[in-house]
Amino acid sequence: MKRVFLALIACVTLGTAAAPARAEEVVKIGLIMAYTGQFADGAAQMDHGIALYMKQYGDTVAGKKIELIRKDTAALPENAKRLAQELIVNDHVDILAGFTITPEILAITDLVSEAKKFTVVMNAATAIITTKSPYIVRTSLTLPQNCETLGAWAAKNGIPNAFSMVSDYAPGLDRRTTPRRTSRSSSPTIRSSKGIRTSSPSGATTACA
Repeated sequence: MKRVFLALIACVTLGTAAAPARAEEVVKIGLIMAYTGQFADGAAQMDHGIALYMKQYGDTVAGKKIELIRKDTAALPENAKRLAQELIVNDHVDILAGFTITPEILAITDLVSEAKKFTVVMNAATAIITTKSPYIVRTSLTLPQNCETLGAWAAKNGIPNAFSMVSDYAPGLDRRTTPRRTSRSSSPTIRSSKGIRTSSPSGATTACA
C-alpha cells in the first residue's frame, strides 16, 4: 500500500507542476472506498498505507499541503456516484482516488470525464476500467495478471484441467476468460465454468475486485 500511495503522490507532484500557478496551497484528494461492509478490509489496508506514508513523510508535496476527504460507499455503486458528485461539486477536490471494487469506479466514469477530474484507481482490478475515461489511471493490477500467473503455475505443476466458479459480473468474467486467452501449454484447460449471480455487483461471494 505504501507503493500505491507513493504513486499517487508522484501523480500529485506531476499534476501540480504541469498546472498553471494557483493561489491555493492545498491539494484536495477525495478517497472513495468501501470503509464498511464486506470489502472494508481492503479499504482499511489502503487507508493505513496512506496514513503510514503521511506519518513518515509528511502531508506536503511540491509545496502543497495534501488534504484527504474520506467517503464510505459501503461497496454500493450508487453511493459511489453520489459521493463523487459531492466531492466534485461541493468539496471541489482536485483528485479522486481509492475504489475498493470495480462497481464503484465504473459508476462514476461519466462524471470523471465530464468534470475532467484526475482519478487514481488504487485497487479495483477489472481490466476495462482504464479504457472508460482518459482521466483514469491505475496503480494496482488487473485480474488477468493474477489469473495468467495462476494458470502458468497450475500447468507447470501438472494440473491439466480446471473448473472455475466466479461472480457473474465484470471481475469474475475477467477471471473466467483469461485462461482461455492464454496458450494451452501455459494454462490448464477450463472444462467447465459457473457464474454465480448475486443480488447486486457489490454482493460478490468471491474475492473479486
